[in-house]
This record gives sequence, structure tokens and C-alpha cells, in this order.
Amino acid sequence: MSERWFNTWKPFRGDLEKTPVAMNEYLPAGQSIVLGAQHAFAMFGATILAPLLMGFNPSLTMLMTGIGTILFFLITGGRVPSYLGSSFAFIGAVAAATGYNGVGANPNIEIALGGIVLCGLVYAVIGLLVMKTGTRWIENLLPPVVTGSIVMIIGLNLAPVTIKGVSGNAFDSWLAFVTVLCIGSVAVFTTGLLRRLLLLVGLVLSYVIYFVLSNLLGFGKPIDFAPIQQAAWFGLPTFHSPVFTMNAALLIIPVVIILVAENLGHFKAVSAMTGQNISPYMGRAFLADGVCTSISGMIGGTGMTTYAENIGVMAATKIYSTIVFVIAGVFAIALGLSPKFGALISTIPSAILGGASIVVFGLITISGIRIWMNNKVDFSQNGNMFVAAVTIIMGAGNYALHIGSLDLGGIGTATFAAIVLNLILNRKTHA
Repeated sequence: MSERWFNTWKPFRGDLEKTPVAMNEYLPAGQSIVLGAQHAFAMFGATILAPLLMGFNPSLTMLMTGIGTILFFLITGGRVPSYLGSSFAFIGAVAAATGYNGVGANPNIEIALGGIVLCGLVYAVIGLLVMKTGTRWIENLLPPVVTGSIVMIIGLNLAPVTIKGVSGNAFDSWLAFVTVLCIGSVAVFTTGLLRRLLLLVGLVLSYVIYFVLSNLLGFGKPIDFAPIQQAAWFGLPTFHSPVFTMNAALLIIPVVIILVAENLGHFKAVSAMTGQNISPYMGRAFLADGVCTSISGMIGGTGMTTYAENIGVMAATKIYSTIVFVIAGVFAIALGLSPKFGALISTIPSAILGGASIVVFGLITISGIRIWMNNKVDFSQNGNMFVAAVTIIMGAGNYALHIGSLDLGGIGTATFAAIVLNLILNRKTHA
């Protein structure tokens, strides 16, 4: 008898302070809504930043990430806890395909959308192939020493950008540190649900502190609430249709390699955190990510990927319920359809978002180490040692290779290096 497509959920009966919430468990509605809001906060900064760097509409992208996350839940049967956000892997390829200079709206967005749609279709085909043939060939290609390294560099590669973003002036640097302290204090000195909401509560506390110091006492740049008053309660974003060109296809379709590696690394991180083998659903996840990427590209959104920020939230809260991600998706849809709500969230100072990113990216990095520990990777073997060492330095240093006009980026290059080095240096293991 074949397995049911959808998971079977049950109410959580354990001690919330001590017991992780499993993927197939759910919490009371009130708690779930707040937890969903926390995931929406976690993805907000990166999901907005990616379209801005490509000249896309952030509101439309936010809307599509919400829809995409809910579709991901349906396609995977609710068996994989994940949020689909806008992917940074497309930035270099989109810029190369459209000639975008990084200022304002992208005048050639339709050309980029065609490449994104095709990339998503290829990604979906890979997902179907994995569903048909199984995951062994991917597991052999990407063993724990490789995936642990990839997960680590996802956090480490983003660290310099995050630190630079909060180092513009002394006030922002201190407020980012205050944000880290707020989140850390909630994580260590509180109990129960409050501890599980460490990121959301930490952000609120640091926001209040920032408001008092800047708006009331005159330190730093005051928070401007005018955009909230001026924004409408409801409004549809502007849609675009894709234009298919061979040049854009050749530039953007190869991004699928990065997406597969990134998604697999996230998969391994989630498996390590939950202690459950979710590899049988890897094909579904690839299929869902590809389908959602193509749908997003069809109307003007960016490509999608499973989000490391939300994996960091799960690592901190130990709440893995997939139901929470549906709620996060609804919040994202509300953000995309309500300019006023989006304006409210956009008032969060970059210093606070940067401080939260320091925490989240750090937790992602530690998840990579956890993959090594849980799988007992033997670093007395020179092959494993070199694969991990070279990959981490390449990723952390943002060492980027180019294939023609395609920029693999730091994460993509380090991922490629990890796979190739493992196949060469650990060939006896694969024999």
C-alpha cells in the first residue's frame, strides 16, 4: 500500500519548554499565529532585499513567496518544514541577462522572467527525476562532509554583508549589538512559549529601544512613520509577463545547480535538527521549489528557494510544525497585498534587522557543524579534512568563479568545489 501524500497531524501534548514540536504536530491557534508571524519577520529582510538588487517589485515578490510557501506545503504533503523566499542565486545571472545597473526598476525585467521560468521548469524536472529514481545518487554526490560544509558557508558567506550593513555608524553598530543581546536574553533567561519566540520578542524589544533612543532622545536616525500614514490598506502590485530569449536562458538556467545544492544543504540541516529522515521527500521539495519559481516568474516575481533564515528560526525555537509555515505564507500574502502593513514592517531599522541576521546566520553555521557531528564525519581522513577546509574558506571569502558571463558567486563556487573535491579526494569512499 502506497504512503498517503499528506502528513497526519496531531496536537502537541508535550512540555513546550522542554520538548521539540514535531513536523506532524500543531499548537493552539493563537500560538501558531504568533509563531507564523515570527517566521514572516525572519524572512522579510532577505526576501525584500533580493528583488531590490534585481530591480524587481518587492511587494509582488513578497506576495509570491507567501503563495509559493503554501504551494510548497501542498506539493510536499506538509512533510517538509520550509519557507520559500526570493533567491539571491539569481542576482548575478539576472544582471548579466538584462544589463541592470542596480538603480530603480529593471527595464528588461521581462527578459529575466523568461529565464527564471525556464530555470524553474528544469528544477521541477530534476525533482520528478529524484522522485522516480530515489535520492541515492544525490546522497553519493553530496555526502555529509559536503552538505555540512555547504550549510556552514551559507551562514558564513552572508556574514560580511550583514556586518557591513550595521557598521555604517557607531549608533547602528551598537543597536545591532543590543538586538543580539535582546534575542540572546530572551533565549537564555525566559521560559515556555516566550523563549520559543526569541526572535520576534527580541526584535520588538530592540525596536522599542531604538525608538526611545532615536525618536525621543535624538540619537541615531529617527524612525519615520509617515510612509505608514500615506500607504493604502489594500493594493495589488504591478504584474509583468515573461519574454523568452536564448541568451537569458543560457545565463539563468544554470542557476538550478546552485538551487539544488542550496536546497539539499537546507534539507540536511532540517534532518539534523529534527532527527528525522526527510530524504524520501527531497524530490517533492525540488519539484515544489521549481514549480513555484516558474509560477513566480510568470507574473513578475523572483526565483524561489528554501530559506536559511527560517531554518535558523527552527534551530532556535525547536518548533518544526509545518502548519506554522502555512500561517507564515498567509502573513506574506497580507504583506504583498497591503501597502500599509508593508510600510509598517519596512520601518524596522536596518541595524535591528542586521542584528537579527547575525543571530540567524550564526545558527545556520552551527547547523552545518551539527551535520558533521550527527553523521560522525571522520576528519582524521585527509580527504574529508581538505574538502571541508577549502570549501569553508572559499565560501567565507566569497571566492567566485565565472563560466562565461555566469557568476557562480561565493556560495555557488564553494558548493561546486566541495562536490568536485569530494569526488576526487574521497574517490575510494565512492568505489
